[in-house]
Amino acid sequence: MTPEEKMQFLYAIRSRGITDTKVLNAMEKIDRKKFLKGVFEEKAYQDIPLPIGCGQTISQPSVVAQMTQSLNVTPRCKVLEIGTGSGYQAAILSRLARRVYTLERHLELMTQAQNVFDVLNLSNITAMRSDGSRGLPAQAPFDRILLTAAAEDPPAPLLEQLKVNGIMVLPVGQSDSVQTMIKITKTEKGLIYHEMGEVRFVPLIEGIAEV
Repeated sequence: MTPEEKMQFLYAIRSRGITDTKVLNAMEKIDRKKFLKGVFEEKAYQDIPLPIGCGQTISQPSVVAQMTQSLNVTPRCKVLEIGTGSGYQAAILSRLARRVYTLERHLELMTQAQNVFDVLNLSNITAMRSDGSRGLPAQAPFDRILLTAAAEDPPAPLLEQLKVNGIMVLPVGQSDSVQTMIKITKTEKGLIYHEMGEVRFVPLIEGIAEV
């Protein structure tokens, strides 16, 4: 990343209201180009989503930063991510959390992401091929849960696997219409919802992809 690219990259993130220095540092340290292939590598530092294969995309950096900041991850947090995709979001989270579990239904994407984690020596990430809509009961409860695919409603199994005082961030809405990013805080008295703006993500699909 050239100094000019870095300046434009961080400016795009800050322009979305990202002020958390830990998040900004993580975004600066994790090279987005590592998670892209071919002709898309040269667009790595632009604030746009890009294709990664299997009909999936890598989210635009400013959205990754917004979701990460909203999670308010601390060094003691155990985080569950639903939808590994390229692995970029999990890599950002790994700079902030104690442990990141990330689930992906496409074996090809999970394998590619794991290879990048290995190259970057991100040893606190556990990537698994799994049905993300069911979460990961064996490792629950989680301090933070992040979905990078849109559900019509927050999945009940994931809410059950969220600790009290935990935070979940996810897009909700129909895949072919406007979606809203929401932040859910789980309290002893119930769930607190906070809307964060309109977004567009691929839909959350149950089951494991055949390839």
